[in-house]
Amino acid sequence: MSTPPPLREMIAEYGLRADKSFGQHFLLDLNLTGKIASLCGDVSGMTVIEVGPGPGGLTRPLLELAPERLIAVEMDGRFIPALNATGGFYETPLKIIEGDALKLDEAALTGGGPVVIASNLPYNVGTPLLIKWLKADPLFWQRLVLMFQKEVAERVVASAGSKSYGRLAILTAAVASARIVLKAPARAFTPPPKVDSAVVVIDPLPAAQRFTDLAALEVVTESAFGQRRKTLRKSLGMAAGRANTITETLLVAAGIDPGARAETIPPEGFFALARAWRDARG
Repeated sequence: MSTPPPLREMIAEYGLRADKSFGQHFLLDLNLTGKIASLCGDVSGMTVIEVGPGPGGLTRPLLELAPERLIAVEMDGRFIPALNATGGFYETPLKIIEGDALKLDEAALTGGGPVVIASNLPYNVGTPLLIKWLKADPLFWQRLVLMFQKEVAERVVASAGSKSYGRLAILTAAVASARIVLKAPARAFTPPPKVDSAVVVIDPLPAAQRFTDLAALEVVTESAFGQRRKTLRKSLGMAAGRANTITETLLVAAGIDPGARAETIPPEGFFALARAWRDARG
């Protein structure tokens, strides 16, 4: 393996700059990108997928982990030549896909082998990408190492009763455990965003412990948190209507106090509510 030129030199050579329309902020701190890559663990024999590599700040330490291969998914074609050049300095095969990660069939792409996804996610698609990966059936990944805006990261790991608790925490808890492991100040990026960021590590639960009907879970959580200041007796009206039932019936079946508010109910309560909604719908 030869040594690639400094990242800033490559950015200058290829005339690259961050595009706000893509939610781009370059992470050039090699110490930080190295720590993020290390959170993937031992990836020998695995495929690593990176979404939104940009100029390759995280790509380099991911290649150094020596996975079986690295697949970089980049929507902005300006970065492709620089990424191709970067791949030439490493023994690990680098496959670059120019396209939208939201439309990518990762399971088909990787052929069913073990997969880790690591990404400094573009701010404008971080949440929909996470939900897409949580809803994958079968679950094709063994770990997600994802950088979000700090506020979004807190929503992913939030517990019932906290101000950040909501749909995203419940959907995550249905299939995985999540924890914040690193925080990145805005000044670590070029150009610096207006908010700080944080890295979340997400590991799938054993199959027997997962709640897999995320479609039903999305319906009841959307309804419950759509009017989070109201009691569940009132806020669940939309979900109950879709199942041709009444909120009291759903809540009694799930063993939940109709006078409770959504933010006080732990994920397990919403899993029971989703089952009740599914049964009522038939």
